[in-house]
Amino acid sequence: MLFVIGPVLVLVPIIAWHYRLSNTKSAYRPQWGFSWSLEGLIWIPPVLIVVVLAVFLWRDTHRLDPYRPLPGVPLQVQVVAMDWKWMFIYPGEGVATVNRLVIPAGRPVHLSLTSATVMQSILMPRLAGQIYAMAGMKTQLNFAANTPGTSLGENVQFNGVGFQNQKFAVDAMSAQDFAGWLAQTKARPERLDAVAYQSLSRRSTLPEPLAFGTVEPGLFQHILDRSLPTGHALDLEKFGPPVTAMPMETPTHDH
Repeated sequence: MLFVIGPVLVLVPIIAWHYRLSNTKSAYRPQWGFSWSLEGLIWIPPVLIVVVLAVFLWRDTHRLDPYRPLPGVPLQVQVVAMDWKWMFIYPGEGVATVNRLVIPAGRPVHLSLTSATVMQSILMPRLAGQIYAMAGMKTQLNFAANTPGTSLGENVQFNGVGFQNQKFAVDAMSAQDFAGWLAQTKARPERLDAVAYQSLSRRSTLPEPLAFGTVEPGLFQHILDRSLPTGHALDLEKFGPPVTAMPMETPTHDH
């Protein structure tokens, strides 16, 4: 950019001063002939700039590909975007959370994402870039937290009146703390099954995150295949479209 804008910033005042109205000895009489040096100056540097930028763009696009696995054995997490909350299923551990993503620091994490409703987009600004979640489709995201800490995750694709509240905490813990959290979560009596999912998938926001000690096997695949109707779809089928604004908070859930 300095190469492009530098000559402009330097030459404009010089030319304006040199060919000022009071300088009658320096009349501007251009020769409209062909100049190889001028043509080279006009075309060669911009072409080189585009080539250099293209090399960096190609390299970094592949280096930062969200589908590219990171070194190590990743923690598998299945993510379901709902109105207006995020559900995280840990298939290998058999637990699940809502509006809270807990991960071990220093270990890669692989997210498999889908949506129970409209297209949404997950963004964890301090950890990973934006990736979309779409109903009936599965997208992926690989990332890792280098150190323990808490950061923000949110939906950045507008999806209705509860959009501004669809946020979650990403808690990166040490391996020991993560193991302790996992043991505490497994001891919880709540079970994430089809009934609990249909309750959660009604349009609402939550006053606080939820956790489930067990998860029905294959639940994520049923949601992905759209063989399990959402609570919102069942409400529409039973009661029809709402005539008033949807509630922004649901104080309790069945599970």
